[in-house]
Amino acid sequence: MENKQLRARANMVYFSVVLFAMAIAVKLFTIQLVEGDKWRARAETVSTTYRIVQPDRGHIYSEDGRLLATSVPEYDVRMDMMPNGMTDELFRSKVDSLSVRLADLFKDRTASEYKRDLTDARYRKERYYLVKRNVDHTQVQVLRTFPLFDLGRYRGGLVTEKRTVRMRPFGRLASRSVGYVLRDSSKVGLEGGYDQWLRGVTGRRLERRLTGGVWMPIDNGDGVDPKPGSDIHTTIDMNLQDVADAALEDQLRKHGAQYGTLVVMEVATGYIKAICNLTRKDSSYVADLNYAISQSTEPGSTFKLASLMVGLDDGLIKATDTVDTQKGQVRFRDRIMRDSHEGGYGRITVQRAFELSSNTGISLAITKAYEKDPKRFVDGLRRMGLANRTDIMIPGEATPTMRNPGEKGWSGVSLPWMSIGYEVALTPLQVLTFYNAVANNGRFMQPQFVDHVSRNGKTTERFEPKELNPAICSKATLDIVHGFLQGVVDSGTATNLKNAHFAIAGKTGTAQIARNGSYKSEGLSYQASFVGYFPADAPKYSCIVVVNGPTMSGYYGNVVAGPIFQNIADKIYSNRLEMQQDVLLAEVKGPRTPITLSGHTGDIRRAMEGLNIPVIVEGEGEWTSTAAGDTAVVLSARGIPTMAMDRVPNVLGMGLRDALYILENRGLRVRFQGNGMVRKQSLSPGTKAPAGSTITIELT
Repeated sequence: MENKQLRARANMVYFSVVLFAMAIAVKLFTIQLVEGDKWRARAETVSTTYRIVQPDRGHIYSEDGRLLATSVPEYDVRMDMMPNGMTDELFRSKVDSLSVRLADLFKDRTASEYKRDLTDARYRKERYYLVKRNVDHTQVQVLRTFPLFDLGRYRGGLVTEKRTVRMRPFGRLASRSVGYVLRDSSKVGLEGGYDQWLRGVTGRRLERRLTGGVWMPIDNGDGVDPKPGSDIHTTIDMNLQDVADAALEDQLRKHGAQYGTLVVMEVATGYIKAICNLTRKDSSYVADLNYAISQSTEPGSTFKLASLMVGLDDGLIKATDTVDTQKGQVRFRDRIMRDSHEGGYGRITVQRAFELSSNTGISLAITKAYEKDPKRFVDGLRRMGLANRTDIMIPGEATPTMRNPGEKGWSGVSLPWMSIGYEVALTPLQVLTFYNAVANNGRFMQPQFVDHVSRNGKTTERFEPKELNPAICSKATLDIVHGFLQGVVDSGTATNLKNAHFAIAGKTGTAQIARNGSYKSEGLSYQASFVGYFPADAPKYSCIVVVNGPTMSGYYGNVVAGPIFQNIADKIYSNRLEMQQDVLLAEVKGPRTPITLSGHTGDIRRAMEGLNIPVIVEGEGEWTSTAAGDTAVVLSARGIPTMAMDRVPNVLGMGLRDALYILENRGLRVRFQGNGMVRKQSLSPGTKAPAGSTITIELT
């Protein structure tokens, strides 16, 4: 009985399995034969689709047309092993020579290894076999000449998959400000701020998905080519950028600093001419973070200028007011403020307190003026724009920190400490923009990194200098603080920056930087800075240098940051002849006489007589050099004595006509470049040169 039941159950299971198998077979038959066309069409639709093709980003150029960033093509090289025109015979006849050429070009595998891999891929009938990744454009051009590959896509099977990579030809120079594009499409620096011009317009192409999730392009003639981005032309001077980068790194190494930043700005326009950001990583310095734009810290003594300008403009402080520095220590409620100079400076004027960077002197002057109305002081700072971002197009600019009385964090000691640059935070660029306004007769210019945008060599958009505030204070206040800033260099904390050729105006800064919210000695660090402009009499450039965390050879602003500023100023001055002329012209204000070109004595004397300017003649000669005196123009005979006709005359400073006359009369063949005044001659004055020798003169 039990056996019969077991057999019956077994039969039921058997018949169930048979029925299920038959159902599967019927379904497969239906799918393959009855509904085959429908499912094949759907599969084709799923595996073949239009995909986005990214365009080449536009170039980023320096002021003089050098490439700061560009898009370089890079390829993955693949091979279709089953194109219609590739027979087995053709493949076998070419694979050996193809393998040899690939091995010779890439040097990553032997020829026999290449042949083995290619043959195996052919056996597997791969349609998208990867030959080599990250191949450059030059190598691709060489590949197109190889056996099989020279037959083209549909006989030889060569498939190149192009993408573009971003390259910065100058390495780290300005690299953090130029920026980059990350894989997640986030962009920083100029790459991010000007992305709407740089990115171009995407295209599309038909691609088929193969086994393994690989997409293979299909050339059906129905794609849309991407449109490359426009080019942006920055205001950055790469020669100056190179000088600034080297000067900053040298000083950071000398002082064992953690990081440093530097910005050079053109006074009249706000154009950024150089910007450097270097961070110590092990034993080297790298361009890691854009401290100039994104890092806001307590500026320290460089902020004293703004404090005094508020008081001067409000009429509550005079430059001649005196303050008692009280032996270098002043108590404000429960805190003691100290001067860096032990014992203080005694009773001194407000101007002298600024020049010596006396913390006690400045804070006492501000506290006396505003202790009953501190809001008026803060309002004055805000009126000058110090609480606002500059709103540059580069993303990531930090917002200044500046409390108002009554807000959280404001205390009874906030006013004196704010007056000397604490309890307030600004970026180096924001501090520089303020000082640049002082140099620019009160005009507050927006910092600007890009001059214009172009496409195919034609300018499509230009960014004119932008004025954020026509006057940050009164002209009277500006006249006073110009003297303050020159006094810092002439007789104050930065006398080491005095220059025999041109004057510098600026302010030192040495700020204590809290670590982990503490100013105690075990957590204390320092930030040294110098900010100012030059030439002081006719400002052309402003500059700020900030060095954070110096650990060797001092930490004061004049010692650590000042020499970097001086190095840059010297380089700019020596390479800008027009600046030298501006300085000379600035020196002849008042009773001094005008500067004239050297040249023919008779012509110059007649010109001076026509202008009613007295002359003093030192030596007689046909040609003369000129110099400005207090009451008369001094004419000094110049030229080569007649007994030394084989010597090269000195024509530096002369106009072209006079220079040609003198040189040709000495029997020299003259070539000239430019126009204006002779600034350089190829043969040194006084050297021997036989008649017929060629001399080249450069004019500007």
